[in-house]
Amino acid sequence: MRRGVQAGRVSRYSGHDISCVRIAYPKHDTRTISGSSMSQSFAPFYDVNRTYEDNYLQGPFGAFAEVMKDDSAAGASAQSAQTTQSQSSDQAEEFLGFRVNLPFGIPAGPLLNERFTTAAFRMGFDLAVYKTVRSRAWGCNAFPNVLAVHPKNADGSLVPGSAELDEGVLADTRYELPISISNSFGVPSRDPDEWQPDMKKAIAAAGDGQLLVPSFQGSRVDGMDRKAYIADHVTTAHLVTETGAGLMEMNTSCPNEGHNRLLCHDPHLVGEITEAVKNEIGDRPLIVKLAYIPNDTDLETMVRETVGHGTVQGFSTINTIPARLVDANGNQALPGVGRDRSGVCGNAIRGAGLDMVGRLAAIREKLGLDFVIVGVGGVIRPDDYKAYREAGANAVMSATGAMWDANLAREIKETLR
Repeated sequence: MRRGVQAGRVSRYSGHDISCVRIAYPKHDTRTISGSSMSQSFAPFYDVNRTYEDNYLQGPFGAFAEVMKDDSAAGASAQSAQTTQSQSSDQAEEFLGFRVNLPFGIPAGPLLNERFTTAAFRMGFDLAVYKTVRSRAWGCNAFPNVLAVHPKNADGSLVPGSAELDEGVLADTRYELPISISNSFGVPSRDPDEWQPDMKKAIAAAGDGQLLVPSFQGSRVDGMDRKAYIADHVTTAHLVTETGAGLMEMNTSCPNEGHNRLLCHDPHLVGEITEAVKNEIGDRPLIVKLAYIPNDTDLETMVRETVGHGTVQGFSTINTIPARLVDANGNQALPGVGRDRSGVCGNAIRGAGLDMVGRLAAIREKLGLDFVIVGVGGVIRPDDYKAYREAGANAVMSATGAMWDANLAREIKETLR
């Protein structure tokens, strides 16, 4: 399916005929929620009409809230046993040394705390990534953080490097399926004194064949030099180990850290950081979260600087595609200085996600290296899970799709029976 990696070539989906990876969805599938009201029968588990703080303290919502009520009524251990017994399978797979019923779950982002991750487990998502944490408390961008995004392409896709990303993509409160949304939070974090005990509880709540994956990142502050920035990653990784985590994911891909300032754009620095982190965490597997990297040479350099040195055991990709978001009048859609651009996720980025997975898989084969690939981006239907696995992903995750379809994991499992 993939031709050989061509060194130095800048890719527009790497010459891949993306017509073979786009999934056609019915035109009539246009369920909506308005910016002012939401159907009681259809509520994303992260309420986009509430602030991040309200979601953290009061969420999850929708079907995730209902399953947690059942959990409380039945008793956590009994409900966990019932859920995993009904969903575990003889086809369970190995993921970085852990047995999982199905290598499908929810990536870093919408699972804000233990209540969210436990609800995800109970809904059949066997991989749950705990929201990215830091070595210190870190505030969230101003509300709103999520808007519906409407690319111009008929299939709703955004193409990395296209003029539309700079000219402006319409963003409003018309949430329609297949869904694409903005992701403009700024990687908020509670203080370690709060997130450590909560993460420990989240790890313990995983059922049989389920796995909690903590996500962390270093924090840039004024006056911080390279050595201090690396040290902050190590400190945060150590804090994660204290929760009893058996593995972890390091975020290098947040677009809210500043346009063109993504850590993953500097593979040599990522290599330095992962070496220091790996020395701290020992044998625990380390996954690195990547943004879309268009140049094959840069992507191969990332693999050589990390996996090639034995410091990284997997990559999760992609995060989002940064774009300038505008309202119907062409004005900045999200309020505040520095928020003219936002990461876009959901249906719009599936083509880019599949392309990254395919190119990583080709590099893995070319170099003869052993690492897992977690495919993320635009997974909103069971066929998307299959497409990612066929492209070379060892595991697949869905954030936006899962938010709008809490039963997605169960639907995928049903199609695989």
